[in-house]
Amino acid sequence: MTDRALYDPDCVHCPRLAGFLRETRARYPQYWARPVPSFGAAQPRVLIVGLAPGMHGANRTGRPFTGDYAGILLYRTLHAAGLASRSVSASREDGLQLRRTRIINSVKCVPPQNKPTPEEIRNCNTYLRAELGRLNRVRVVIALGRIAHEAFLRASDLRPSAFPFGHGREHALEGNRTLIDSYHCSRYNTSTGRLTEPMFRQVVMRARVLADA
Repeated sequence: MTDRALYDPDCVHCPRLAGFLRETRARYPQYWARPVPSFGAAQPRVLIVGLAPGMHGANRTGRPFTGDYAGILLYRTLHAAGLASRSVSASREDGLQLRRTRIINSVKCVPPQNKPTPEEIRNCNTYLRAELGRLNRVRVVIALGRIAHEAFLRASDLRPSAFPFGHGREHALEGNRTLIDSYHCSRYNTSTGRLTEPMFRQVVMRARVLADA
């Protein structure tokens, strides 16, 4: 049975997102087109916080970063770091497993134009907060982008102004934990050169080292 404090597949707290999902289900009946649950180890050492499901990625497949461009770089890098059993994430039935790693999005429903509103981010922060409260073995958090960075801090009752975002920046947290920032592994960031594969690999490998320490 699903713990709806952590994940509610029928959530309609955000009217705009709920309406967009209804339209998506009508247009693409084969799509998942519901809130997307987190994926990975139940008690991870590495937690990856993303933004929201992609329209033709996680919103289609029902698994974070699965089936879209951003997921190509993410899972290839996780596999190279020994944190994923496979380098390609194609579907929920492909057998891929994350090792000591979990992926959770700041917003669980796909937003129009991939841009959730501040209110939608606040609404979904309830789920992020609840899940963080259950994860007691996390040693490293990777925030993919500023929105994910700030959503994690809000869910942890930490002030964003005390932890400024910056790619590759490390923030020491209570409980011997570390928050590492990264630019989001989106097609836009990689195609413009804002984020290169070596840059992203360095962040993930650093997280692996800290998780093993």
